[in-house]
Amino acid sequence: MAITTGTEAPELAGLPLLGSMLDLKKDSLGLFLRARREHGDVVRITAGPPGMRGVVYGIFSAEGAQQVLAGESANFRKDNHFYQEIRESFGNGLLTSQDEDYLRQRRLVQPLFTRRRVDGYAAAVATEVTTLTGEWRDGGAASVDVLHEMTRLALRAVARILFGTDVDAAVEIVERSFPELGAYVLRRGYSPVNIPRDWPTAGNRRAAAVHQALYEVCDRIIAERRVSDRAPGEGDDLLTLLAEAESAEDGSFDATELREQVLVFLLAGHETTATSLGFALHLLALHPEAQKQAQEEVDRVLGGRTPGAADLDALPYVTQVLKEAMRIFPAAPVIGRRAVAATQVGGVTIPAGADVIVAPWVTHRHPDYWEDAERFDPDRFTPEAEAARPRYAWFPFGGGPRACIGQHFSMLESVIALAMILQRYGFEAIDTEVPVAPAITLQAKGTARCRLTPRTTA
Repeated sequence: MAITTGTEAPELAGLPLLGSMLDLKKDSLGLFLRARREHGDVVRITAGPPGMRGVVYGIFSAEGAQQVLAGESANFRKDNHFYQEIRESFGNGLLTSQDEDYLRQRRLVQPLFTRRRVDGYAAAVATEVTTLTGEWRDGGAASVDVLHEMTRLALRAVARILFGTDVDAAVEIVERSFPELGAYVLRRGYSPVNIPRDWPTAGNRRAAAVHQALYEVCDRIIAERRVSDRAPGEGDDLLTLLAEAESAEDGSFDATELREQVLVFLLAGHETTATSLGFALHLLALHPEAQKQAQEEVDRVLGGRTPGAADLDALPYVTQVLKEAMRIFPAAPVIGRRAVAATQVGGVTIPAGADVIVAPWVTHRHPDYWEDAERFDPDRFTPEAEAARPRYAWFPFGGGPRACIGQHFSMLESVIALAMILQRYGFEAIDTEVPVAPAITLQAKGTARCRLTPRTTA
């Protein structure tokens, strides 16, 4: 039940006319860290000139994140401006839909993400890792940008799982289109006022062309799949399974809904995993002892063979490395909601209609849960250490009823890929600092180059 009494949230100091607008544009993640450090776990942040000023409430404790995402999730909806921009660019898929639309989509999609079904995707991931590391070997690569390479890998893996053999055409369009469309969404999502999308400005025309190219490749593949001569249940790629998903209660996806699910899976399914893998390799390259320990585990468990889903439980240290990378560099560093009714979080009033953020970037560095939080330490994720922390001290996949449906797939892909890469190569960091900024997902603003050393154990 919503509660309307409580103390007023402290406000982060900003400029008299613009509030915190310039700091938000320059370094929003740093601003949120400063807000928690100076004012605590619930902070009011204002930005913009008078008459156009926006207000957002930052909620930074694990308990507050749990309340927003799980305990009172019905009171905190995806109604904010940023989600509307994502919805208009990528469609009303699982990431952005709400209410009965979301529940119907989730019921139709859920059977495709059972643990047994997801485990069956391990071979597709292994195929793409073998191709990538083969390119490094055959090209005599002395160094690579691990963030760029893991983006290539994750995109090809999710495209293979979605489309089966129709990988190359989809990958080419997505590689060209997603960065530009993501930047367009970001500009509009953080602007208090936007011109209509159908006005013929240069930016709108470029975004419309990119949007159309994405739609066309998805529609073409969907249309080809619908007229294929395969019997129902014969195809094992995710698109075929989505096209065949139906129930007496929820019906099935039409072509538009199918396309929107595909676009969301392409976006969420490759950018999040790419971030986790890329930064895991970057951090291991900076910490040779941890890299050695991970490689020793991989060599001992796998003995040079290709891992499968059954090996995940036997690779706990590799999993800990990935979880620690997701703590320091969460792919979704900020999660937005809008309060329906007034309520209290940590004794502080959140007004009805207020925009709210919870921030893994901040909570994952909170001194109440993480000692020396900027230090890379995979041992933070031993079973004993995890059990001693609040549930939402670490939430890279969100939480509650809107938790990422693909989190088991992301962990499966990440553990298999990292294990196979560490079988084949050692890494030494060239770039020791990688600046980042939030977009739809966390984006690197520089390279993460590493020297490669082929290993003879694989």
